[in-house]
Amino acid sequence: MANPWLKKKPVMSLWLSTVNRVAGTLRGHATAQARRRVKAATADALAPTAPKAKPGRKR
Repeated sequence: MANPWLKKKPVMSLWLSTVNRVAGTLRGHATAQARRRVKAATADALAPTAPKAKPGRKR
């Protein structure tokens, strides 16, 4: 990585680098959460349904 203090606007460069790092982290967390939700929804949709309880015999 180039030295940000040698650029024309070092504070802007450092600020944007930090913002890009935070945005990447948030995007990664959001993507992981979305994948977990899709995986859970798919598992629920494909899981076999539980058999219904039969009513008791009346005498």
